[in-house]
Amino acid sequence: MKQYDVIIIGAGAAGMMCAIEAGKRGRSVLLLEHNRNAGEKIRISGGGRCNFTNLNTSYKNYLSANPKFAISALSQFSPQDFIDLLEYYKITWHEKAKGALFCDEEAWQIIDMLKNEMDRVGVHLRTQTEIVGVEKIADGFNVNWQGRESVQSISASCLVVACGGKSIPKMGATGFGYKIAEQFGLRLTETRAGLVPLTFEPSLKEQMSEISGVSVDVKVTCGKISFDEAMLFTHRGLSGPAILQISSYWREGEELLINLAPDIDVFAKLKEERAKNGKREISTILAQILPKRLAQQIGNQFEGRLADVGDKILQKVGERVNAWRIKPTGSEGYRTAEVTLGGVDTRDINAKTLEAKEIAGLYFIGEAVDVTGWLGGYNFQWAWSSGYSAGQVI
Repeated sequence: MKQYDVIIIGAGAAGMMCAIEAGKRGRSVLLLEHNRNAGEKIRISGGGRCNFTNLNTSYKNYLSANPKFAISALSQFSPQDFIDLLEYYKITWHEKAKGALFCDEEAWQIIDMLKNEMDRVGVHLRTQTEIVGVEKIADGFNVNWQGRESVQSISASCLVVACGGKSIPKMGATGFGYKIAEQFGLRLTETRAGLVPLTFEPSLKEQMSEISGVSVDVKVTCGKISFDEAMLFTHRGLSGPAILQISSYWREGEELLINLAPDIDVFAKLKEERAKNGKREISTILAQILPKRLAQQIGNQFEGRLADVGDKILQKVGERVNAWRIKPTGSEGYRTAEVTLGGVDTRDINAKTLEAKEIAGLYFIGEAVDVTGWLGGYNFQWAWSSGYSAGQVI
């Protein structure tokens, strides 16, 4: 039986980073991936340009039953550390809104960079490997995988679970890491789709169908959390960065408060315009504030010239724009979710090393852990940081 120092399950961002760091320390590393290629989520991220980190990274940008759990790993490997690696490989990048960093060219550059680093330190990468189980042995772990004719085994003193969550099953996501955690007695927090579009009930969906494709900058609020970003009307409901962000906080049955014109008091604007020229239509004024199709859709609910309506009607129009209350019926689920919320309970993992507290040599990193970032590069930074931290000790 082939023996390694470290076996890592999952050749995504966290798994590759962990493999590189362990290889740098002279450890023999086998990295297993069930997809044809490593780094598939990296490849499709950021519209193909990979939103690889965020300059504003802080533990406050993460959801977890213990938000401070991420502090140790994030402090060990920062956004600047990853930028330094990119610059060593002469990969150029640019900053978009709110500190989000993207490659100037293609996400493949980052995958190639990580693979080059793995080659340099002697990591063995095996793709298209179907793992059928793992087991604890006296001096480490056996990993069983399906060969052409029979189940075969590989052993190592350390096992790192880096196979992500349930999001985007068409990319191979299965939740296999959670099964390993349960097998070894680790607790799981509730898992659900995060950074995901939200859906309407049928009648509202039909009502909003005419504005599908319209995008508008909004402030969306759920409970005590708010995000100021773009929102997109879709044929199913709502999407866009603002909705993806709030979806991680929203629960079924809860109401969203959406300000479609955060910088304008629409009621005051309508009153002012009525005083200037009462012959103008409500929808005409709204079109100065909102995209034309959206303005028309709202204006149709309040037909008439400004001079013909009183303050109560104008106030209702203002509320429809500045305080639209909407109750989505659900989300599009793991099919389109960018991340999985929840996962392996951080109470059972060492925050500095990512090792299971009760199972020596077993590590959980990346999306498998109950640490989920906001949209904007935070989840990749958690992958780099958690992979790096485990790689220092395995």
